[in-house]
Amino acid sequence: MHWGLYGQHLTVNLALQKRLDQNKGTSNLSNSVEPTTFVEAEKRIVFYSSRNGNYEIYVMNADGSDQTNLTKNQADNIFPAWSADGQKIAFVSDRTGKPDMYVMNSDGSDQIRITNNQALDFLPSWSPDGRKIAFVSRRDGNYEIYVMNADGSDQTNLTKNQAADYYPAWSPDGKKIAFTSDRDGTPEIYVMNADGSNIIRLTNKQYGDIDSAWSLDGKKIAFTSFRDWNYEIYVMNSDGSDQTRLTNNQADDVAPVWSSDGQKIAFSSNRDGNPDIYVMNADGSDQTNLTKNQAADNGTFPDW
Repeated sequence: MHWGLYGQHLTVNLALQKRLDQNKGTSNLSNSVEPTTFVEAEKRIVFYSSRNGNYEIYVMNADGSDQTNLTKNQADNIFPAWSADGQKIAFVSDRTGKPDMYVMNSDGSDQIRITNNQALDFLPSWSPDGRKIAFVSRRDGNYEIYVMNADGSDQTNLTKNQAADYYPAWSPDGKKIAFTSDRDGTPEIYVMNADGSNIIRLTNKQYGDIDSAWSLDGKKIAFTSFRDWNYEIYVMNSDGSDQTRLTNNQADDVAPVWSSDGQKIAFSSNRDGNPDIYVMNADGSDQTNLTKNQAADNGTFPDW
């Protein structure tokens, strides 16, 4: 199967773990294949970029202006996720020699490690009330979705499945978590209660539906699909009905996220030769490049 840009997104877990295995606990994330990760809050977008040689987390205005480095660290810093109130950003860094999850203030200050595990912990997603963080870990031998308190305490496995479960996305009311799993053979989008119960499959295609993002009113879920033999952005109702393609491009369009008013969707695309962050109207019209940088500017798991 051709993965293209989203192959980076799907295989980052394997790439990072391979680095850990080869280097016996040390890792250089910038030498791995890289997915996109970006988040928006209060008309700002947080994303990561290799424009300075290593991956750093940046923030910019929703029109692409005022792009500012937040992490300023020689290590690699990826997968930023903004808290619903816009005050905190969770992210992943290998600054101690292995990838762990951190939290910092939205201006980049007070960077604190909240996981300390020899396995890979990554892909954070905040609960709407800011008290919990869902994330993915390989600590039990396969990729599972965990939840913890925002300070890193009480880390609990929610999925407990032999398949790979990843890309958690909390519903706006805090009652459900959408996620991707290959438990039925191919990556599809599922939803479960926030305690891990009542798992329901939302998509059912042969080629992979991944990376869900809830609209703020909880009525829609944007996601990425390979059903057209390249990655495109789709939207569906939160029960899985009315699955509609929004992008139609020979490149890979991935990692959708909604604006808080539900009028826009930001995403990442390599249509101009390298990953950049784009924004479009919620119906797929008016697709505009925001970052326009020769480096890899990556984004996913956003909050506008």
